[in-house]
Amino acid sequence: MVAQRAGRAAAARACRCLETGSSLRRLTVPVVVLACAALATACSTRRAEPVPLPPKPIPEISTAQPAGTPRTAVPGGARTFEVDPAKSSVTILVNRAGPLAKFAHNHVVSSGQETGFAWVGADPASSGFEIRVPVASMVVDDPAARAAVGGEFAGDVPDSAREGTYRNMTRPEVLDPAEFPEVTARCDGIIGTWDRPVAAVDLTIRGVTRRVDIPIELERTADSVVARGSLRLRQTDFGITPFSAAGGAIQVGDELELRFEVAAVAR
Repeated sequence: MVAQRAGRAAAARACRCLETGSSLRRLTVPVVVLACAALATACSTRRAEPVPLPPKPIPEISTAQPAGTPRTAVPGGARTFEVDPAKSSVTILVNRAGPLAKFAHNHVVSSGQETGFAWVGADPASSGFEIRVPVASMVVDDPAARAAVGGEFAGDVPDSAREGTYRNMTRPEVLDPAEFPEVTARCDGIIGTWDRPVAAVDLTIRGVTRRVDIPIELERTADSVVARGSLRLRQTDFGITPFSAAGGAIQVGDELELRFEVAAVAR
């Protein structure tokens, strides 16, 4: 009798396992698709929640110099212009990738809180700029920004997806604004001519600095300077691992496109 009861119990457990397995098989595809669509992010590296980290000291970049002071040396005799965030924009375009990419979103990350300075000397070589973008103020998939980009980036993204992308983007293992509060772009001299200027920029993201040469369109008046341009960069070059889920079925593309229009006015 004991053996029979044990046998019946084992058979029941086996049936439950088979039923569970069958249910899992039925649910696998839609669950993966929904999870991928919800979790695809611009700069995320993991799905798991990060382990809480101990408090970190205030980074040197926040205290090295008083607010309102350029951190890059301005050549003597150059005229200084201050960045106007109301007339400036920095936009990052992030593309989805992988076999299930259609279930995710392309992302537009924008900033409206740029600060910094530009200076114009007697020639391009004595002219440059320093731009700082606060990471915490970046906005993910703002409807107006997506509409302005258009194409595959057009269309609204649900608020829940926007909020999740922002949380993932600002995790300690991704952009980590607590440790690295700013993205900075510094140019201590323009290459080329006024008609065809190229900015040799030290671009710093998450504490990693890379030199990039950016052809720019430059407008100069007596009271203002406006620079426009774009560049492509890879997340992995700055120590960021692009998001991937479902065994690589859905991914965030490594390459990003950064577009900018920065206006500065005479001080």
